Amino acid sequence: MASMNGVSNGVENGVTNGVLKRGQQETNGFAQHSAAKKSVSDTTANGSVCENGGSIPGKTDLEFLRNVVDIVIQDGLIGAMDRDTRVCDFHQPENLKKMLKELKITEDPASQDRLLNMCKDVIQYSVKTSNPRFFNQLYGGMDQYTLGGAWVTEALNSSQYTYEVAPVFTLMEKEIYSKMLHYIGFDGGDAIFVPGGSMGNLYGMNVARYTKFPEIKTKGIYILKKPLCVFTSDKGHYSVKKSSAMMGLGTDNIFSVKTDKKGKMIPAELDNQINKAKGEGYEPFFVNATAGTTVLGAYDPLDEISEVCKKHGLWLHVDGAWGGSAAISKKYRCLMKGIEKADSMTWNPHKMMGAPLQCSMFLTKHKGVLQDCHCANARYLFQQDKNYDVSYDTGDKSLQCGRKIDVFKLWMLWKGKGDSGMERDIDHLFMLSRYLSNKLKKTPGFRLIQEPECTNVCFWYIPPSLRGQEETKEWWDKLAKVAPAIKAGMMQCGSMMIGYNPDGDLVNFFRMVLSNFDTTTDDMDFLIQEIDRLGRDL
Repeated sequence: MASMNGVSNGVENGVTNGVLKRGQQETNGFAQHSAAKKSVSDTTANGSVCENGGSIPGKTDLEFLRNVVDIVIQDGLIGAMDRDTRVCDFHQPENLKKMLKELKITEDPASQDRLLNMCKDVIQYSVKTSNPRFFNQLYGGMDQYTLGGAWVTEALNSSQYTYEVAPVFTLMEKEIYSKMLHYIGFDGGDAIFVPGGSMGNLYGMNVARYTKFPEIKTKGIYILKKPLCVFTSDKGHYSVKKSSAMMGLGTDNIFSVKTDKKGKMIPAELDNQINKAKGEGYEPFFVNATAGTTVLGAYDPLDEISEVCKKHGLWLHVDGAWGGSAAISKKYRCLMKGIEKADSMTWNPHKMMGAPLQCSMFLTKHKGVLQDCHCANARYLFQQDKNYDVSYDTGDKSLQCGRKIDVFKLWMLWKGKGDSGMERDIDHLFMLSRYLSNKLKKTPGFRLIQEPECTNVCFWYIPPSLRGQEETKEWWDKLAKVAPAIKAGMMQCGSMMIGYNPDGDLVNFFRMVLSNFDTTTDDMDFLIQEIDRLGRDL
């Protein structure tokens, strides 16, 4: 695995000195002054100085940046990834405010030493999401290649709307888009990086509405003769509600589709809901299916759902933000059988693929629809008489103007691992989920809710005081308090982090998610032992 495991050795072997402390090279790169001006001011390895020796406000101080990088590598990476390091150093909000003495912005500037100390405080009191025992969210871990790409991106500080200001990154986007479109059978389609999976689902809904009613773009929703409605499963992501509200559809006009015991959308129920909506005078246009639901990790049956959508002439969007990366694995892509029949998909490489936040994408098989739906033809930015092929200016496909460059960290990750490495790491996460679920079934006090499909493993811990009793309503009410109590204990000691939640009729249970490639089967064993240690006396 191309992880950060070698960072410590790299620092000890002089990586910091060799890469980050090239004083003369940096001086030449940052300060190209003429001989006549050199006596007035100069950029040195210690920063920029005036004639009188004072610092020039706003000028780059390379020594400060070197110190920050050293802190990040030593504390934010080497330290954070150590299993003996606390995953979190938790304090209540008001107490943390008092502890962070430099939190307030003051009129006078802070010294560099104070800023560096604040960097150390930020790392100490932040959650160590790169730690192999952080299981709380649908992201985690760190890879040296992708972090390097993120650092380069930040240093260059460009925007991804035109080729003229982001030439290399524009070409990289095309390469990444082509590759990811191919994995899901959308060859010849189109894609765009978006700020998170929720925005990807909003894009899907907006593009679907434009495709069916293109005049809405200019005339607005006032031209519609019937109210529009959308469909999503009762386990679908809440972003569908937010998108419906934002687009003026209204959350009351979302038809919830029942799921089976595994959390999968039932195609026959979708068909029933569509017919019901039509009978009530609605105009259906959009169905949101899910590849890897947030809690249970369920994959909706896309093949059957696509047939229902085809029958009614509806746009099928797949929220694959979490589980879409299974498409890269030969072993597990069967979970997404039928994805090629969908119209669009959301995919978050910052989740199962290991890229840093944020790295999200909207993909569609329909070439040109992103441009047609979102373009505003700003003449100051998207001039058609530029000295290059303006089809490389992708900014008008996006709802944003300025767009952060998210491609390089993903390109570096993929280039550094290759297709085989990406597939191996994703298979590793699925393997861990199967290992954990099997171990839970054999361990007293643990009850698996269902066999995992994605890398979500959901289970209850039943303390000795509740074992062997009749499972009455009172018993379940007591069990509902177990997971929150154990979670509070693990946050106080910082040993690991794992989420919990209720779901439908199921009382609070642990939702274990695997997304860190450095996590091992030993960590799974530790998780079981630690939960039992924290909960056995409840």
